[in-house]
Amino acid sequence: MAEDIQDFFEDKVQWVEPGQDPIPVQPPRPPRSRREMRRRRQRRLRRRRVTAVVIVLALVVVTICALFVTRSLKGASSRMTATKEIALDYPGPGEKPIQFTVESGQGAEQIGMNLLHADIVRSSEAFVQAVTNEQAEGKLFPGTFDLKTKMKASDVMAVLTDRSKARGMLQVRSGDRAEDVMARAQQLSGLPEEDFDAIVGNKGQGILPVEAQGNFEGWLEPGEYDVKSLGSAQKILSTLVGKRIQKLDNLGVPKGSERQDILVKASITEAEVNKPQYYGKVARVIDNRLSRNMPLGMDSTVAYSNKVSALELTNQMLQDPDDTYNTRVHRGLPPGPIGSAGDNAISAALTPDNGDWLYFVTVNLDTGETRFSNNEDQFNADVKLYKQWESEHNQ
Repeated sequence: MAEDIQDFFEDKVQWVEPGQDPIPVQPPRPPRSRREMRRRRQRRLRRRRVTAVVIVLALVVVTICALFVTRSLKGASSRMTATKEIALDYPGPGEKPIQFTVESGQGAEQIGMNLLHADIVRSSEAFVQAVTNEQAEGKLFPGTFDLKTKMKASDVMAVLTDRSKARGMLQVRSGDRAEDVMARAQQLSGLPEEDFDAIVGNKGQGILPVEAQGNFEGWLEPGEYDVKSLGSAQKILSTLVGKRIQKLDNLGVPKGSERQDILVKASITEAEVNKPQYYGKVARVIDNRLSRNMPLGMDSTVAYSNKVSALELTNQMLQDPDDTYNTRVHRGLPPGPIGSAGDNAISAALTPDNGDWLYFVTVNLDTGETRFSNNEDQFNADVKLYKQWESEHNQ
């Protein structure tokens, strides 16, 4: 009954401020029944309940979000702490000398674990981070390196990305002689020297193509080779020759005796000058002299047969008629290549520059400046320039 009266007054009573005219009242409504008033109360109760539920749900959502943010911050803090703990690093520079081997195909993570096990770094993560910071993933070379225990990870990374520090990896450079390459391969692989000698004595049977005429010179492809993993002298030499044949095929070098001639010309071209920009002209000089049946007159071929540098040649060597590689005495190409020519020299021998040059002289050994001519007078003048440079530099 009290609620009925309250509802009645809420509908009928108006508050009027002092001095304010009463608000016109609408015509009186028909009296409500108790049933209608009860329904109205129920609607109000439902609205209050819905409002309460919405408020409670909002509080729950806010609480959940707060918990999530708090846990995320704690997780991030934990990860940062864990990273600092995991990526601990030695201050360096290191203690006991140790040899460490990187195998072909190993990545930074595997190398890092091996370094950790050898106590070279304090954590593998520190090494991986050092590699990542320097973007050096693709610069880690296989081979055996001289390191120390307890080194700083960045110092280890610097060594493992330095090709010159890798032992056990055979580097064949353009112009290298087969004899020298085999000696390094034997030392790095630890295989008996007799194994290589036997293959050479057997003229590379089963390894060299027919046009090589049993001579490995010129048929060992420049590059890097993990000779330890290859495991045998047969496999090492087969790999180097196989790579050479593949490269010649890719460069479009004709097969057969012409391929051998190209290798001879390319090896001489590379040995005569130290700047690739001159390769095309030197190759043209060789062809021009051959076409005129002139001796090539290349000091590099004589130096090769005598196993000396061009600066160490003597008059006796240069005049020796028994030396089949003496192109000052004998016409035509020498019996074989005088080194492993690189791509640029091979391409130059395939397609020489156009010109009528017959002579050339390197007039400055420091800069490599080389002058070309088609007559003896100019050639002699260029020789004088070289002699002048030689006297000024006490050569």
